[in-house]
This record gives sequence, structure tokens and C-alpha cells, in this order.
Amino acid sequence: MTRAFRWLALISLVLTGYFAIEGHWLDLITDQVSIAGFLQRHGWPGFAAIILLSALFTGFGGPRQALAFVLGFATGSVEGTVISTLATALGATGCFYAARWLLRAPLLHRFDLRMQRFDSLFTEGTLLKILMIRLLPVGSNLVTNLLAGCSGIRFAPFLLGSVLGYLPQMVIFAMAGAGIGQAHLNQFLVSAVLFALASAIGAYLYHNQRNQALADSVSDPS
Repeated sequence: MTRAFRWLALISLVLTGYFAIEGHWLDLITDQVSIAGFLQRHGWPGFAAIILLSALFTGFGGPRQALAFVLGFATGSVEGTVISTLATALGATGCFYAARWLLRAPLLHRFDLRMQRFDSLFTEGTLLKILMIRLLPVGSNLVTNLLAGCSGIRFAPFLLGSVLGYLPQMVIFAMAGAGIGQAHLNQFLVSAVLFALASAIGAYLYHNQRNQALADSVSDPS
């Protein structure tokens, strides 16, 4: 891939994302009533279109929690969880490979030593570390996707860790959206419990990784 083509593709993606957000091209994804009507009118082709639009929405940095909430309202908690998780995984895949193809080579050329250090941090235990990042209710989905693509980590553990890490919050927000549509208070209570559980798992993984790193540093011969 030539440098000129790489920069042209990168600029095109950035401009597409900017106009998609500023031009409200993806507003349908944030309107639960419009999505519900769209799916009723178009059936399975409508589901495919919503998945594609949702992948673009999260791929350009749209909040996956909002997507799960809207789809939970429009389709129900189970369907909303599955569709929003699939769409977010597709968006993450697009970001990962866009960064891998367009950004990694220039960054390696300019920041070779720093990139090697970054790679060494995530090449071991990739799945667990990506899972930890996804489970914690903080951070940017877009930034994580781009950083992972710029690194040298393998795609399979990145995707699997992402999907597993997405699921708890997707379940939470899809159930919350379905709870509003169906007026089931119990779903809000379960959502709160799941949110607390996801936070606790993420915190445990974080401390486990930190303690392991500390043990490794102590055991290294001086």
C-alpha cells in the first residue's frame, strides 16, 4: 500500500465519520421508535440494514450502550443484546483493520521503540487484557479499537475478548430499553445487578494483572 493511497484512505474515513455525525446520517440508530417501525416494515432485510448502520455508528465512535438501549426497546432484550453486540463487534473489526492497514506502518516508522514497548505490553495475555478493558465501564471503545489495530496483537483474541467484554453491558442496556417498552421494573433491577457485576469483574481482572506484573518484576534477576 503506497503512502499516498494510505493517506487518501485515512482522510476519506475521517471525513466520512465527520459528515456522518455532523450531517445526522445515522440518526435512525438513536431513535427507538423509528427503528421499531423500520424493522416492522422491512423484516429481515431491515435487520441486516440496521446491523450495518449500527456497525458504522459504533465504528465511528457512537456509544454502544445507547445502541443496546435503543435496540432493546425496538426488538426486546434478547434480540437487542444479540444485534447490538454483533454490530459493535463488526464496528470494532472495521476500526481494527483500518488502523492496522493505514496507521501501523507510519507509526512504526516514526515511533519504532515506543511501538515495540506497546506491543510487548499486549501480545501476552491479549484476550484477558482486552476483556478487562471492555468490562470496565470507562474508556473509549473507538480508542481501544484503534490502539489495538495499531499494535501487533492478533485479531482473534482481540475480537473474542471484545465480544465477551461487551456482553454484560449490552445485556444491561438492552434490558433497560426493553424494560421501558414493556414497563417491567424487575428488568431495571436485574440491569443494576449486572452492571455492578461487570464492574466487579473488570476491577478483579485489573488488580490480578497488576499483581502478576509486580510479581514478575520482583522475580526478575537483577
